[in-house]
Order: sequence, then structure tokens, then C-alpha cells
Amino acid sequence: MPGLGTAVDALFIIIGGLIGMTFGRKLSERYQETMLSACGLSILFIGIGGVMSQMLVFADGSFTTEGSVMLASSLTIGAFLGEAADIERHMTRFGEWLKARTGSHDDTGFVGGFVSASLVVSIGAMAVLGPINESLYGDSSVLFAKSILDLILVLLMTLTHGRGCIFSFIPVVIVQGIITVLAGLIKPVMTHEAISALSLVGSVLIATLGINMVWDKHIRVSNLFPSVVVAVIWAFAAGI
Repeated sequence: MPGLGTAVDALFIIIGGLIGMTFGRKLSERYQETMLSACGLSILFIGIGGVMSQMLVFADGSFTTEGSVMLASSLTIGAFLGEAADIERHMTRFGEWLKARTGSHDDTGFVGGFVSASLVVSIGAMAVLGPINESLYGDSSVLFAKSILDLILVLLMTLTHGRGCIFSFIPVVIVQGIITVLAGLIKPVMTHEAISALSLVGSVLIATLGINMVWDKHIRVSNLFPSVVVAVIWAFAAGI
């Protein structure tokens, strides 16, 4: 049934967030700092693993890399488009609205947690291929697998970032819901090359989120989000 996988994904995100909130309240500041580093490292290496799986190629007895030009171009163009649209400001304002509506005025990490968790669970090939497979073929397996991964990631992030992470289910429902509705139009564009490009750029953005968490940086990853769309268009156009 179209939409079932996304509904399960959203439910698992909420469950992971609630579990994280329950245990997070019991952790001292020292534990929270260490858990934050652990979560950041997990996300960082998930991203690095995704990048290497797409860029690293073994041929003629040695390793080479591919996709560098596409990656650099997509990130540059995407950054320009993202800054022009100021996506992070809009996400932050929505996060502030959620914070006020949920009575979380004392939760200083609410908005940051919402934005970071939203990007982690919304970026990647699974968020695109899952709804397409479910809508066109009735196969929800990709989204069910994503649900388990999202539960774990949101649980870890909620331990240190607080309840804002729970509401990352909202952009997941919106993004995956739109893809479900438009699956017939999107599928022809999602060639093998386009999926690889999406996975590569999406993994870079996930790794960047990990960098922000581990080294307390503030790279505006939200404003890099259009890079994923640029990468898909680039790969599709190159394959025509």
C-alpha cells in the first residue's frame, strides 16, 4: 500500500526519539558529551562509507576514484542555490515554531536537533528509492530497512540533542510523501548513474553533519541540500 513504508518510518522515528528522551534525562552532562561524540562519529563514518562505496573503484589491480567532477560541481551549484533560497533559515524558523508550539522553551538544543536529525533521515538514496518501489511495485522493504536505521540514528541524536529530533518525522513524511505521489514521473530520471550520484552527494552531506557534531562546526548543511538534486540532474543529463 503506497504510504505504508513512510508511515512506519515516521512511527519508528518517533519511537526512537521517545526512547532517547527517556534515557537522555538520566544522563549527566559528562555522559551526554561523550554520547554526542559517539553519535557524531557514527554519522561521520556512515557518510564516509557511503562516499567510498561510490567513489572508490578497483580496476587493473589498483584503486582509483570517480565522480570527482560531478561531486565538486553539484556541491558548488547546490551551495549557491541553497544560499539563495536560504533553506537553513526557513528550517530554523519552522523549528522555532515547533519549539513554541510544543512548549519546549527551556530546550536550548531543540532547533539544532530538529534541523540535524531532519537532514540525517531525509538525505539519501533510500529516501528516494523506497517510496518509488513502494508506489510502483508495492515493495516496502527498502523503507522498512530505512525505518530501523532511522530509529537507531534518531535515538542516538535525541540522547544529546533533545526532543527536537523527534519531529524529524515531519520532513520525512513530506519528502517521501511527495516522492510517493510523483513516483511515476521520478522513476525514469532515477537511472543507475543518477542513484549513484545521489548516494555520493547525500553521503557527503551526512558526513558533514558528523563533522559539525564532532568538531562543533557550523557548516550550513541545509543550504547544501540542493546539491543532491543537482547531482541527479547532472547524472541523468550525462547519460542521455
